[in-house]
Amino acid sequence: MANGKQKKSKKKLYIFGGIGILVVALILIAFLGGSKENIIAVQTEKVMKRDITQTVTATGTINPEFKVIITPEVTGEIIGLPVQEGDMVRKGDLLIKIQAETYLAQKERADAVLQSTIANLSMRKAELDKVKSAYDRVIELHAKGLASNAELEIAKSNYLSSKALYESQESSVLQSKASVKEAIDKLSKTSIFSPMDGTISQLNVEKGERVLGSGFSQGTNIMTVSDLNNMEATVEVDENDVVLISVGDTARIEIDAFGDKIFRGIVTQIGNSAKTAGLGTQDQVVNFEVRIKLIDVDKKLRPGMSCTAKIETETIKNVLSIPLQSVTARNSFELSDRKKGPEDNDEPTNVKKETKSKPKLQEIVFVLTKGKADIAKVKTGISDDNYIQIISGLDENQEVVTGSYRAISRELKKGSTVRVERKRNTRNSDKN
Repeated sequence: MANGKQKKSKKKLYIFGGIGILVVALILIAFLGGSKENIIAVQTEKVMKRDITQTVTATGTINPEFKVIITPEVTGEIIGLPVQEGDMVRKGDLLIKIQAETYLAQKERADAVLQSTIANLSMRKAELDKVKSAYDRVIELHAKGLASNAELEIAKSNYLSSKALYESQESSVLQSKASVKEAIDKLSKTSIFSPMDGTISQLNVEKGERVLGSGFSQGTNIMTVSDLNNMEATVEVDENDVVLISVGDTARIEIDAFGDKIFRGIVTQIGNSAKTAGLGTQDQVVNFEVRIKLIDVDKKLRPGMSCTAKIETETIKNVLSIPLQSVTARNSFELSDRKKGPEDNDEPTNVKKETKSKPKLQEIVFVLTKGKADIAKVKTGISDDNYIQIISGLDENQEVVTGSYRAISRELKKGSTVRVERKRNTRNSDKN
């Protein structure tokens, strides 16, 4: 019995001893592992002087700088259409012929009415001359005492009545002449001629169709004549960027149909009225139309082609700059050396929460110093697609952290130990 008890006690001793050794080993591993320094892998680049061009990017379409939409002023059937879409036309060339029989009849009717009113005017003139002669005789007789006052008044009344009828007929003649001119004008508008040299860029009708005149409505859009030798890009610019653009700014335009080919242009017009999409919704967008005249015009350009324009709003030369991704933001508390203590949670009872000032964001850059990350507060200027101007806070040839994004935005802090994985080739990246 005694030997059995001794065996059991030894067994328990071994078990508890093994557990104790395991616990000690785990504590040592945790302690040694926790004390191991965290090294953050980064990429860097030196602060250098570069030329920076600030750009505004916008999308839109290619359109003729000069174009005329042809709509008829009279209604009728198309009996002549001597042009096709794509044809070149000269100013004064016939574009379309509309059935003119109705308007010819209106002219003939207006001519007949005019002749009638002219004949009536002649009759009124003869009658007026007769009444005026009688009125003059009565005046002479009345002066000699041979005609009474009543006879004089009757003669005068007849004369004034005949004169009024004559003048009324003169007005009728003028109205008839105006009607004739109107009929001639409508008749002439049955033939439409090109108002400019250009190309038929759009043709919407065919021979035999009936078109509506623009007298009482918008009228039928028959065709568009465009000057394809002068083209422009019409783009929509966000309201936050349009204030950066000025008339005369240069632009580089990429047209989808032409691949990587770059077209040069100049801003000629900036819209004053906003174009709002999604009004009253979360997706509301406010844009302004900007027109850019193309300097290099390719004969293969067609109206309506999609394009992307990079408008160069400002260029500064030989200024300190760093990659865009190097700049991040931290609030004032994160940048302060003071650690948050219990007293930060104890607010005075007489101070309301809403009166506490929010931490201000400060632009910073992580600088590499002897294997450690340090924080440099910077003031930035304009930027291009890759680099941003540094106005203050850095010196030339300082080494700044350029990546990774996770390291810059989250992991790095003042004094963090870093390992440079790869330095960017600044010679190649500096070439524009």
